[in-house]
Amino acid sequence: MSNSYYVKQTKDFKLPEVKALLAQAYWANTRTDETIQKSMDNSLCYGAFLQDSNKLIGFARIITDFATTYYLCDVIVDEAYRGIGAGRALMELISSDESFHGMRGMLLTETAASLYEKFGFQRIDGLYMGKKS
Repeated sequence: MSNSYYVKQTKDFKLPEVKALLAQAYWANTRTDETIQKSMDNSLCYGAFLQDSNKLIGFARIITDFATTYYLCDVIVDEAYRGIGAGRALMELISSDESFHGMRGMLLTETAASLYEKFGFQRIDGLYMGKKS
């Protein structure tokens, strides 16, 4: 199995690949194709792809007003590829995007809080995490 991957912001996703990833997530495993597609159409989407095959192994979305606030959601890495740094690479790409500098970031999570804390998010009331501008 190749561990070489790249990350990028794109709208060029194959719905079945995104659905397969989200099926692994407790928060998104019952979403319909229509819901997934609509959520991607109305978000900035980021992916981690295998270098040799362009297979999607990680995904994340940002919902934003482009002025004050962004919401990080649907961050997922395929179970078969966890531990190789794809989640961290997605977060590094998102965190380095100048579009979000000076904005307040939010996310909800039950897991992986330590990953998000490395990028400036702090726990607030259990599941909610916020990031000051």
